[in-house]
Parts: sequence; C-alpha cells; structure tokens
Amino acid sequence: MSNYLVVMEAAWLVRDVDSIDDAIGVAVSTAGRRLNEKGKEYVEVDVGATGCPACGEPFESAFIAADTALVGLALEIDIFNADSEEHAERIAKSEIGGALRDVPLDVVDVFEEQEDED
Repeated sequence: MSNYLVVMEAAWLVRDVDSIDDAIGVAVSTAGRRLNEKGKEYVEVDVGATGCPACGEPFESAFIAADTALVGLALEIDIFNADSEEHAERIAKSEIGGALRDVPLDVVDVFEEQEDED
C-alpha cells in the first residue's frame, strides 16, 4: 500500500462579482468553508492555472461574463494506504465530491509519495 497526492480541478461558479480577484477570493473561501464543514480541512484549495494558448505561460483560471465568474480551483489531497493510483483517485473523488456536491471535478494528476527511510 502506498501514499499518494491527488490533484483535482473543480469548476466553481461565482455570481454577482465585478473583478477576477473578487471571484477568486469568493470561490476559494466558499470551497474551503464547504470542505471544512464536512470535516475535510486537510484538502488544499487554491486557484488553478491555465496555459495561454498563444505563449503557453500560465495564468489564473478565472473568467467573468455578465457579472458571473467561472473559477478553476486546484484541490490537493493526500491519500494514505491506497492500493494503486486508481484506488487513490476513487478515494479522493469520494472524499471531495461528497463535500462539494454539484461541483464538476476532474483528476488532474496523481503522484506516488516516497516513503521516508529512517
């Protein structure tokens, strides 16, 4: 059994905002609050990054139209004692998806964590 870091992306809708910074702040704080209410305070929440189609440089995943924003959030969770990467993905989806119902989630990456040899 191994430990894994699972990185997920969530699409978060924020209504009645005037700026990208406001939208990002609302999305991160609301997602964090919903996760904390469900006892998932061990999930790291941050704004995601999207690559520029022209130059490839990353920029914050947020877009506003008609005072409504779509913010891409990056969620990271450590999964302990999983049988495989697929098992770690299923556990992460269950843990985060249960707290963030009706929020589209997608697994972006899974990293096997190396055990410390002491």
